[in-house]
Amino acid sequence: MTSETVSMTASTSAPETAPVSAWERFCFASLRLVLYAMARCLTLPGLYRFGQLFGTLEWMINYRRRRRFAKTVRGLMGDALTDRQIRAAGRKQSMRVRCDKIIYLIFDLLPPEKTIHRWELKNREVLDESLARGKGVYLSLSHHGTQQITGLMLALLGYKVAGVRDSREGAVRRYIQSMYERCYPELEKVRMIYSGAFPRDIYRCFQNNFILGSSLDVHRERDARLKHVDVTFFGQSRRFLVGPVQIALRCQATILQVFLTAERDFRYRAEILGPLTDRPDEPETPELLQTIVQRYADNIESFLRRHPEEISRI
Repeated sequence: MTSETVSMTASTSAPETAPVSAWERFCFASLRLVLYAMARCLTLPGLYRFGQLFGTLEWMINYRRRRRFAKTVRGLMGDALTDRQIRAAGRKQSMRVRCDKIIYLIFDLLPPEKTIHRWELKNREVLDESLARGKGVYLSLSHHGTQQITGLMLALLGYKVAGVRDSREGAVRRYIQSMYERCYPELEKVRMIYSGAFPRDIYRCFQNNFILGSSLDVHRERDARLKHVDVTFFGQSRRFLVGPVQIALRCQATILQVFLTAERDFRYRAEILGPLTDRPDEPETPELLQTIVQRYADNIESFLRRHPEEISRI
């Protein structure tokens, strides 16, 4: 949640959204039942192999998607990758997306003991030391990779989590969120702030020592009031959001970055990077804001150069 979210459920600051229709609920429930039955019969590794096969077939059939992926990679990286490497990355990306959607749909149906050990949080000590300051953590995500379950992972590991997301989400996302809420009492404590809401809710999250996450690498302007800075991303000028960083600096919250990558058999590894500032109490200046967001962009660029299959915006 891809989405601008660090969590999988909403609790506060929620605008009115269209309800999930009865037909949509029936379709989603039927699909979940089929996938869960397959997980019981094939085991999770077997279901993962099925997802890989399905994703490979999609990649072979959907030539338009293959061309879009190749065009996106060439637009970002130029000639850094050969045609063969791009094809391999595109196939991996298709398999990852399909497997991510499968586990997303049935995660709440699986016994916790079969899922919690599939998560690895690297550099967790950096996150814990930052929270020990008592001023909160701003965790910057991106729209690349498997980011939609980052908040779920952190919430189930016992952290106080909040997130910023787009209010115009699809029916499947809203339906699955409601299922997660029923299954995991921990998620009732998760706070959700919709983009465009008043920033006072973000201030409160930092004051209450929450981990608040959002993505800064937006691709469309949702609100003219949102502040941006221009950064260099793959040698091109791009506009990234800066508002959450400003609030984090004013609250003296630690600014970190996280990347979540998918591995075999529905295993996921989250890596914490940062802090993105030299000192958490640095005063806000235009130069500092530019430096932080540029570091954020540089980290995404480095991540995608190592893992081109994690490119999601095509």
